[in-house]
Amino acid sequence: MRGLEEHERVVAGELRERLVERRRAEAAAGKRTGSPLEVAVRELVDEQAAVLSDERRTRIGELILRDTVGLGPLEVLLADPEVEEVMVNGHERVYVERRGRIEPTEVRFASEQALRDVIERILAPVGRRVDELSPMADARLADGSRVNVVLPPLAVDGPALSVRRFTAVRPDPERLVETGTLTPELAELLREAVGARRSLLVCGGTGSGKTTLLNALSSWIDPADRVVTIEDAAELRLRQPHVVRLESRPASVEGRGEVRIRDLLRNALRMRPDRIVIGEVRGAEALDLLTALNTGHEGALSTVHANSPADALRRLETLALMAGVGLPHAAIREQVARGIGLVVHLARGPAGERRVTELGEVVEAAAGVGVREVWHR
Repeated sequence: MRGLEEHERVVAGELRERLVERRRAEAAAGKRTGSPLEVAVRELVDEQAAVLSDERRTRIGELILRDTVGLGPLEVLLADPEVEEVMVNGHERVYVERRGRIEPTEVRFASEQALRDVIERILAPVGRRVDELSPMADARLADGSRVNVVLPPLAVDGPALSVRRFTAVRPDPERLVETGTLTPELAELLREAVGARRSLLVCGGTGSGKTTLLNALSSWIDPADRVVTIEDAAELRLRQPHVVRLESRPASVEGRGEVRIRDLLRNALRMRPDRIVIGEVRGAEALDLLTALNTGHEGALSTVHANSPADALRRLETLALMAGVGLPHAAIREQVARGIGLVVHLARGPAGERRVTELGEVVEAAAGVGVREVWHR
């Protein structure tokens, strides 16, 4: 059976190339393609694979359509609800992350051009483009999944494509307690902190569950609050009725129209927010966040990449210095100490499990700022 499936994939790949060439030739000759794509595919398969059974011709036609208008071989992976991320390292190597663990798949693209076609179909609807001059791009699928693309020559072994799945249903705090990410004691501490409008910073490594926890923490925000969320890719799904969602925008291919997280944060302060939720602090916007926290905008929630609560504060200081406004380091440390209330650290275990390992309270210290351990796993 596997041999038959492989044969069907090969035939579908060859016929797809013929279909593309035929329709391009018709367009170049000024002819309007009279047949819808589905009809054209069926006619081509019946013409070129007449010796095959009706069932196999139908499957080949479905493969051609999938590779022509969808995400190609990735469709079957993205249809699996357990797949959290898809990683394509060239057209012959595809990996997925399931339950926090990365594993290889048998999925392959017929050629590098087939992979490039999928990348083009992902980027074109959102106005993005990659080529040799601009070989990197970020995008978001219609379901909110995040996409990153790197082309040769930067990607040495062929185009690299990463798709981080977006799940429409975000686990609430009760679910995180059930799965072991939180303990009942820790959940109660965090609920009280959010209710008391203390500013929380969630830290951890890539894939440790920072955004998931951030979304769960937001469920404790007062429903009467006006909440403004700011993200690179809109992933948060808050339950409050009064939410304004803002999303950054990269520059166009002409280098114009960029809207940074920092720009959105500055604008959000003019929108009368009760709460500000920033998906991730990763640049000079850290200074604007600290300024907001020290000028009456309490109860902010955000995430940052760091290995511990203490490292998270140091990284926040470093990011704030990137703003280049000439503030002394001591002044920034003082803003961190007075603006951030608690830091939550997440870690991913060897089996893929995600756990909060530490909760620290930010305190002023002789060195300017420190972290006092409140809870530890």
